[in-house]
Amino acid sequence: MLRIKSLLVGKHGIDGRIALLTVLSTLLITVDYYFSPTGYNHFDSILLYIIIPGLCVLIIFREPLSVYGFKLGDWKAGLLFTLLGCVVMTPVIWYLGSRNSAMHSYYQYQVEGLAWKKGLEMLGWEFIFRGWLLFGYAKKYGPDALWLQAVPFAVAHLGKPMVEALSTIFGGFAFGWIAWRTGSFLYGFLIHWFIGMLIVLISSGAFS
Repeated sequence: MLRIKSLLVGKHGIDGRIALLTVLSTLLITVDYYFSPTGYNHFDSILLYIIIPGLCVLIIFREPLSVYGFKLGDWKAGLLFTLLGCVVMTPVIWYLGSRNSAMHSYYQYQVEGLAWKKGLEMLGWEFIFRGWLLFGYAKKYGPDALWLQAVPFAVAHLGKPMVEALSTIFGGFAFGWIAWRTGSFLYGFLIHWFIGMLIVLISSGAFS
């Protein structure tokens, strides 16, 4: 890490860690958009958003994954936030998903294997944004990292139904705040997993 930092920083004041976090995450999101390394979205998410950043943490940063939110953290607060998040978001998703034709068209064929596929997908997404980026940026920028990680999260939703994409900058901040408060990305993952499954089920007409 020291060698990389000395090469990148020089006399210009560039932070090597921040540069690596930003460049690598951007490349991974771009690869995920244009390619499918494994042929399956859920496995792509694990490879691109957990394995590669995780190896970077262990090998280049030489830090434990727990520093980047891979731990239970404040589990009592986390479970409370998870319950509240699911309760609050259920009527919102129900209202939007049942009335939006774009969401129906986008999600109608994603019901098969929904729980485990969406679980793997959301686990990867939450680690790279609310683990890797949030806690990585927080080392330099503190609480401002909440907004910094929410921006690429919102950009990664381009191409999804508009009502969903527009909400992600705020949703990303909310998930980030939960991770920041608890010290773990896992509770945001549980909420995101629940929301993701509910969106598919309602939008596909599974309850109608």
